[in-house]
Amino acid sequence: MEEAKPPRHLLLFVGMIVFVDMAGIGLITPVMPSLVMGLTGATIDRAAEIGGWLFFCYATMQFLFAPVIGGLSDRFGRRPVLLVTLAALGIDYALMAWAPTLGWLVAGRLISGVMGATFAAANSCVADVVPPGERGRAFGMLGGAGAAGFVLGPTLGGLLGHFGDRVPFVAASMLVLAGALFGWFVLQETLPVERRRAFTPARANPIGSLIQMRRAPLVIGCLAAGFLMQLASQAQLSVWAYQGIARFGWSIVTIGLTITLFGILMVAVQGFGSGIAIRRFGPVRTALGSLGFGVISYLMLAFAPSTAVIVAALVVGAIPGVAFPAMQQLMTARVAEDQQGELQGAIASVISLTAILGPPLMTGVFGAFADGEGLYFPGAPFLLSAGIIALGVAVLGITLRRFGGSGEAVSSHRLSAAGTAPDTSRAAG
Repeated sequence: MEEAKPPRHLLLFVGMIVFVDMAGIGLITPVMPSLVMGLTGATIDRAAEIGGWLFFCYATMQFLFAPVIGGLSDRFGRRPVLLVTLAALGIDYALMAWAPTLGWLVAGRLISGVMGATFAAANSCVADVVPPGERGRAFGMLGGAGAAGFVLGPTLGGLLGHFGDRVPFVAASMLVLAGALFGWFVLQETLPVERRRAFTPARANPIGSLIQMRRAPLVIGCLAAGFLMQLASQAQLSVWAYQGIARFGWSIVTIGLTITLFGILMVAVQGFGSGIAIRRFGPVRTALGSLGFGVISYLMLAFAPSTAVIVAALVVGAIPGVAFPAMQQLMTARVAEDQQGELQGAIASVISLTAILGPPLMTGVFGAFADGEGLYFPGAPFLLSAGIIALGVAVLGITLRRFGGSGEAVSSHRLSAAGTAPDTSRAAG
């Protein structure tokens, strides 16, 4: 039998896939307002509303279809699912570059939401080839790659947008298609045939995947904590620019620099810090201890008297970036080998749900406290986020205290009890 390539080689490629995926999203972000206005003739305020609905369509489709992508990768393997979804996403960007009407653009965003769930299959590759005790570092590396794409994508999109508001869509299409083509030649399958399971529609949906996860209480608790963590982060994603302008009179340059700084911090913390922290403190203490810094960061953001304090809060707020890779390590050790794609689909759905619920919640709170009527407190969304993430710390603490143990992999006996055939070739980590 031919020996598989080392995991390091595979992880570098999967990281590239995640980077390409996130960079493609970022490339089109700066020009979306002008494209919408050009297609509809709408003013900027109306274009912003339409843009919000386009993002809602994207996030909703990811929420619905991430379990499908994960389930398909459990059935047919990671390689075909990754390559097909990447290729389809590249074609979709090309269609949006050509889109003659708003309806075509909406259809394109719906399709990109479906195909943009590639990280469910990408993260599953980690669980396939990396020992349970090393997965946190690998997940952190993928998170760092995604953060790098998030930083560079909008920068490149803004530069390319000077040549036309459709040029970044063409660039995104070429980038993603190049990734798919490269993967065709170098990506090897990571899920052996004997570790695959049948695809069932009843499980390939957000509710069905969560029902399957209920057999592992630690997974459910970590998913709940992850939901609260990601929901809290929507304050930064939704009202960052608005609160900066309202409180400190930020310019566009300052807004861009602060976002870039946070992205760079996340690349460093997730890409390099996750493995160090998990090796030093273990996944349980890393997850719980780092998440607590999120409360401090959001309180600093809520009451910051100056931009300098905001910057300090960003540094503190990057520390919780190691929490989710640690939780992923714990979760992947508690589900069967043939459920890793299903687990990653459930995780992706949970994160996508926060992108649906979070923006209207945070912008609504900002509007209520920044409209000049009654109490004026533009930092209110961050205070709400501090409370949300504090609840996440409590949920995670209870979960890890009751079910965390030492973070070891689930045993064959418990897999059988959960209704899944044990894989005797894999020793508990």
